[in-house]
This record gives sequence, C-alpha cells and structure tokens, in this order.
Amino acid sequence: MSNQLIQSRKRLNSVSTLLKKGKYMPAVQALHDGLILFLKNPVMKNERVEFEDILTKATQTLNNDKKIREVYPLIINYEPGKERALLDAMRELLQELQKDINDSVQAIMAQKKAAIEKGQEHLDNEQWDDAKKIFDQLVLDFGGDADLKADIADRYLHAGRYKEAFHMLDGALKDDPNAIHLYNRIGMVLRKMEDYETAEKYYLKALSLTSEDEYLHYNIGRLYYDWKKWDKMALAAQRAVNLNPEFAEAVKMLRFAQKKLS
Repeated sequence: MSNQLIQSRKRLNSVSTLLKKGKYMPAVQALHDGLILFLKNPVMKNERVEFEDILTKATQTLNNDKKIREVYPLIINYEPGKERALLDAMRELLQELQKDINDSVQAIMAQKKAAIEKGQEHLDNEQWDDAKKIFDQLVLDFGGDADLKADIADRYLHAGRYKEAFHMLDGALKDDPNAIHLYNRIGMVLRKMEDYETAEKYYLKALSLTSEDEYLHYNIGRLYYDWKKWDKMALAAQRAVNLNPEFAEAVKMLRFAQKKLS
C-alpha cells in the first residue's frame, strides 16, 4: 500500500474519533481529504474492498451524528464505486458547516456587542455595580480576549473608575504580556490613581519592549510631571523630541522641565 493510501486510511478512520470530541468540521474535512487521496491512487482489489468498508462506516457515522443532522438534514449516500458523488456531498457539507460556524460567530458577536452597550449604559448612569456585573460576565464568557478587557478598561477609565480599569488591564496583560499599549494604558491609569511608583514600573517594562515610541516617552513625561520629578521629566521629553522633533507637545514639555530645573 502506498504512503498516500496509508494517509487516506488514517484520515478516514479518524472521522469517528473526531466526531466524539465534537470536532465536526475536522471530521468532515478528514473524510473529504482521505477520499481525495483514495481517488488519486490506484488500488488493488483487496485494498478497494477495505476502503469501501471504511467509507461506508464513516458515512454512517456522519449520518448518525445529531449535530451533522442539524446542519445538513439530507442523508449522505455512499455506494461503492461512486466515491466522486460522495466527494461532492462532502464539499457541500463542508460549505454548510462553514456557514453554520459563521452564523454562530455573528450571533455571538451580536450578543457581545449588546452586553458591552448595556454595560456602558450602566456606566453612563453611574450604576457601577450593574456595570461591573455585566463586564465581569463578559470576561468570564470570553476568557482570553485581551482586546475586550482593554476596551472595558477604557470605558472604566473614561468613567473615572480607575481601580476597575486597572483590574481589567492587568488581566489583559496576563493574556498578552508583550502588548506595549497595555503597559502604556496601565501607566496612565495608575498615574491618575496617583500610584506613581507602580506606574513607573509598568512604563519601564514597556520601554524594555520598545524605546522607539515617542508617545510612550511623552506619557512617561506626564507621569513625572504629576510626580514633580523634573529631571526625569526632562529626560523623557528629550527622548520623545529626539524621536520626533515635530512633536509639539513634547517640545513644550521639555521646555517646561528645563525651566523647572533652572
């Protein structure tokens, strides 16, 4: 038996296992790909009998699966010698499964958007506990979504709820520890909370990831302005200006810091 036929048999035999794991698309894809490999290769009589048996069992397994039936209510027919008809059916089934996945994703995104808007409504009405319940549930539902946590953090920040904003950003950083913009946002939140030392640590971590962002240096300068550390403010502003001499706000910051030092 050729290597391609061995791969074909392996993929066809994986259909049942994949379905038991709830992996519907991979299961159908395995049958589709295994069938293509089978059709591409000449087979001996005993090999054909073996593959026809495997295809019959795989097809029956698909027909008996409830999820497949929901998406594709038509019975998948297979007759030995009519493998190309089965291949056409697999292509059609893959299209239906992809459509089902797309519809499900759109439904989830719509629910997510509605929940965020409801949470924002509670923030606008200063209903802090109600907003927190909605946002906390969103985080539970979409566990590793760092962008979602950053979005919620921005909403808390604009509402003046700095502790909640910090909590969300800290969680987002655990999901994406190299996201420079998150360190930048945390630094800004902590500055507003007047926790300057902790803010500095986050900003220094961001600088360890990149030192070529003039806005990062400028924001660090803002921290030192609030902290009244004029020498460090001047240094941060100078670095921002070195990177972008046309950065007007950084130029003003540098002049202000130099005036304080003199």
